Order: sequence, then C-alpha cells, then structure tokens
Amino acid sequence: MKIEIEKRDLLNLIGKTQNIVEKRNTMPILVNVLLEADSDKLKVFATDLEVSLTDETACKVSQAGKVAVSAKNLFDIVKELSEGGIHLIKKDNNWLEIKQGKYTSKIVGVSAEEYPIFPTYNSQTFTKIEAKLLKEMIDKTIYSVSNDETRYHLNGVYFEMTGASSFVMVATDGHRMSLVNKNPQAPKAPGQQGVIIPRKGLNEIKKIIESVDQTVEISIEGSQFILKHASTVLMIRLIEGKYPSYQQFIPQKLNQKLHINKEAFLTSLKRVSLLANQKSKAVLLNISPGRMEISSNNPELGDAKEEIEIDYSGVDLKIGFNAKYIEDVLRNIEKDKIDFELNDQLSPGIMRPHNDQSYTCVVMPMRI
Repeated sequence: MKIEIEKRDLLNLIGKTQNIVEKRNTMPILVNVLLEADSDKLKVFATDLEVSLTDETACKVSQAGKVAVSAKNLFDIVKELSEGGIHLIKKDNNWLEIKQGKYTSKIVGVSAEEYPIFPTYNSQTFTKIEAKLLKEMIDKTIYSVSNDETRYHLNGVYFEMTGASSFVMVATDGHRMSLVNKNPQAPKAPGQQGVIIPRKGLNEIKKIIESVDQTVEISIEGSQFILKHASTVLMIRLIEGKYPSYQQFIPQKLNQKLHINKEAFLTSLKRVSLLANQKSKAVLLNISPGRMEISSNNPELGDAKEEIEIDYSGVDLKIGFNAKYIEDVLRNIEKDKIDFELNDQLSPGIMRPHNDQSYTCVVMPMRI
C-alpha cells in the first residue's frame, strides 16, 4: 500500500474511529483500525464487535493494499503534522511508514487478515429522518438509561418506528423514565417491532450527526441498527431482550397540576442541591397555592432553601425528589414553562413542556 492523502482528510477519517476502537485489552486487535487503499480512495474500518464504522475519503493511490494499525497512534501522529499531503506506505513487515517533508515515522501494524470479519448488511429499505430530530430524541432520553448491567435490557434506549415519519424513543432506569413521541398521528407501519439501541451506539450516532443539517438514513436489519450519511456507515449491535411496556409506567389521573417557569426552577434547584446529600441529591418541594419552597438538609454540610412563584391553586403538598433527575429533564426542555403533575408524596410525578404531549418524563419520589 502506498498513498498520498491530505492531512485534514486523514484526520477527519481517523477521528471518527477514536471512541469506537476497544481501549480495554480483551482483544488487542480491536485497538486497531483497518485501512484499505484502492481506486483513489482510502477506506477505514473500526469495530469493538458491538459498534462498527466504515468510511472513506479521496486520496492518490500509487499501490493498493491494506493494513491494520493502532487508531490512537495514527491519530496522534497525524494531528501533529503540518497541513498538506502525507505519504502512507505499508512495509513488508506490516509496519506503516508515515512521511511528510523531513519527518518520517513507522508504527507497528498487523496483517489485514488478522482483523475481525467486518459486519455487513443487505437491507435496501432505509427510512429518512432529520438529523436534528434524531439528535434531539437521543438527548431527551439517553440520560435515563440504566447503568445497572444486571438489567441489560435497560442499558439502552428503546426505539420504535411507528410509521413512515413517526418515531418513539424511551429510556428508564427504574427511578425515572423519558419518553419522546414524534408525530404520533402519522400512518402506522404494519408489524414494526421496537429495538433497544445501546448507550455507546447512541453516543456514536450523536457524534456523526451533530454537524449534519439534512436527513440521515436508518434501517434495522436482524440484530443491527444501521445509520448512513454520505460515505459514513455506522452499524450497531442491538441489545437482545424484551423492553418493559413503557406505557404502564406513566401514571394516570394525577390531580395536582403546576405550571412553573423552567429557568427559575432549574437555577433554584442547582443552588439548593449544593448542600444536599451528594449521593441521593434529595430535595424537598413544599408546594402551596402560588408558591413552592425548595429545600435541602444535610447534617454534614448544612441546609438551604429557596422559594419560587408557581401557577398553582391546589392543596398543600410536600414531596421529595432527586434534584439531579429533575435537572436532567429541565435541561432538555426548550419551552420557558413546564407542566408538573403530581398526586401525593408517594406517587410518581410527570413533567412535560407546557401544553406539549410529545415529551413525557416520569420521576419517582423519595422519602425524606
């Protein structure tokens, strides 16, 4: 393999692989990316056997070939080189020589034959989705994904294409649930089953689409979720298992309804929770008509309280919550006002953007 490639193109190509390659040495080969040069293109393959990415960029190919090299070492070297052309030359011992001007380095490589068999797909049916919408849905749910590996089916976000342009995303860790339902009035897709996308795969989707203004293409084939944009293809192995029926987590007939200024609620929570127990982040909401007092008490640190105005005319109510759980919801609501529905101190609450049913967040209360 012998090629010349622009620094910015190579850096962009290798940069996309940095968080995919396996950093733990369970399989040492997975710290590498596979480079394949042919037909004036350099292709890169990266996988940790759960998330796989392939992409390509233009280059001048003097000699076709392929080699696997450390993704981090190659990225770190290229990052420090000057703008302009870089020469990559594969040596007989599978080392990769990197040359630019008077600079030369060689990094240890591995035969391409040793690299794992890369996943492929046959699907011709892809659904288009606005990149901004997909990112918004991930942002509004990923924080509720469970970290408990014994409940592996909760270690991802449940995703359902309920119609041609209708999508549902749900995440829960048992203490809270986030549900985004976009365009629920669209015609239903027959027999469409939901899938569970792991957290790492979702983070890689976000990285790919964060600077994309138009649509991307998605498909589900067997146990894989596939995302395509331009020359980039991301393949994610789905989590096996049955996701709980999320509708049953949404409490019905909540009698107390508050309307609260989002920014006032968020800033007050941040201030008061500074003195809350650092593990439980417990705060007490003392609610009465027209006002809500937020307080925290920690014998080791002290206590804090703050009162904010709210739109409420119901009965007096005291209820405890994990402040971080509420903050996570508020950060992902764009509207200035939120609706907060409650029953009593033992029942979960529902938070939504004001008069907007497309985003529903359920938070379990705490005993304080």
